[in-house]
Amino acid sequence: MNEIEASVLKQLPTGIWILGLVSLLMDISSEMIHSLLPMFMVTTLGSAILAVGLIEGLAESTALIVKIFSGALSDYLGKRKGLAVLGYALGALSKPLFALAPTIGFVLIARLLDRVGKGVRGAPRDALVADIAPPSLRGAAFGLRQSLDTVGAFLGPLLAVGLMLLWANDFRAVFWVAVIPGLMAVALLFFGLREPEHHPTTIRTNPIHWENLRRLGVPYWWVAGIGAVFALARFSEAFLVLRAQQGGIPTALVPLVMVTMNLIYALSAYPFGKLSDHISHHRLLALGLAVLIAADLVLANSDHWSVVLAGVALWGVHMGMTQGLLATMVADTAPAELRGTAYGFFNLVSGIAMLLASVIAGLLWDRFGAPITFYASAAFCMITLAGLAWLPTLDHSWRDDANSAGRR
Repeated sequence: MNEIEASVLKQLPTGIWILGLVSLLMDISSEMIHSLLPMFMVTTLGSAILAVGLIEGLAESTALIVKIFSGALSDYLGKRKGLAVLGYALGALSKPLFALAPTIGFVLIARLLDRVGKGVRGAPRDALVADIAPPSLRGAAFGLRQSLDTVGAFLGPLLAVGLMLLWANDFRAVFWVAVIPGLMAVALLFFGLREPEHHPTTIRTNPIHWENLRRLGVPYWWVAGIGAVFALARFSEAFLVLRAQQGGIPTALVPLVMVTMNLIYALSAYPFGKLSDHISHHRLLALGLAVLIAADLVLANSDHWSVVLAGVALWGVHMGMTQGLLATMVADTAPAELRGTAYGFFNLVSGIAMLLASVIAGLLWDRFGAPITFYASAAFCMITLAGLAWLPTLDHSWRDDANSAGRR
C-alpha cells in the first residue's frame, strides 16, 4: 500500500470502518448459508432449478423493495442507526430457520425474513455512509465498506467448506454455526457506532410525497433507470454455484466458487471506489458491463472447474467495479436530507428487475440449459451498454447540482 492510499484510509472516519466490520460479520453469517442453500434445496429438499430462481428472485427483490420504506422513514425521523440495528437483528434471527427447514416452503419463509432484514437496514446504512464520509472521499468510503462486506462474503463460504468437510456434508449443522457472527454484527453496530447529529433545515414532511420525489431531480432518476437495466443483466449468484456443481466439483468444495468471486470482489471494490472519485462514472460503469459480458461468455462456454473459476473471477471484478460506484452515484445526485429515500427508490426499481432476471434465468436454465442462461445475461449487458450511449455523461458536476438542490 502506497503512502497516498494509506493517507486516504486514515482520513476515513471511524464510523465507516464500524459499518464495514458490521457488514463483514453479517456477510460471514449469510454466505455460510447462501453458498450451500441452492444445493441444500436441490439435493436435500428435492427442489427444481426454477424454484431456486423464484426463491432467490423473490428474496432479493423483497429486500430491495423494503428499502424504499426504511430509507424514507430514516429521512423522516432524521435517525438511521435504529433502523439499521433492527434490520441486522432480523437477519441474525432468521438464520436458525434455515437449519430447521423441513420443506422448500419453510426455506422461502426464512429467506424472505432474512431479506426483509436486509431491506430494513440497507438504505439507512448506505445513507449513514454518505452522511459520515466527506464528499471528496465518498467513493473511497463506499468502496471500503463494500470491500469489508465482501471479505465476509468470501470468509463465509470458506468456513462453510471447512465445516462441510469436517462434518460430512451436514448442511444443517453449518447453518447453526452461521447464527454466531450474525449476532456479533448486531452487537457491534448497537454498541460501536455513534450516529452523526442531524440538523434539518426544513419542516419534516413525508419523503415519498410527490414534491419531495420531484426534488430528487432528473440526474438521480437517470441513475435509478441505469440501475434497473443493469439489474436485468445480473441474476442471483446461486446460478454460479449451480454451474460449478454441473462440472462435478465435490459438494463440500462448491462454496469455493463463491470464495473466489468474493475474494476478487473484496480486493477490487476499494481500489475502484477510490478511482471513481477521480474519473468519469459513465466510463467506469461501461467498463464494468464489458467485464460482465466477458464473464458470461466464459461461463457459457464450459462447466469445467477451471473455466468456471475464470468466469467467476471476472464476475467478481465486475462487482467490484460497479456496486460501490452505483451507490456513490446515488449519493452524488440526491439531496442530503432525501438520501434514505433515494436509496430506497433506487433499490425498488433494481429489485423488480432482479426478480425478473432471476425468474428468467431459472426458466432458461430448466428449458434450454446453463449456456443459454449466461448468453441471455450477456445480451442484457449489450442492451445496457447501448442505453448508456444515449445518456448524459455521469460526471462529478451532478454532485454540485444535488447539493444545490438540497440547499434550496
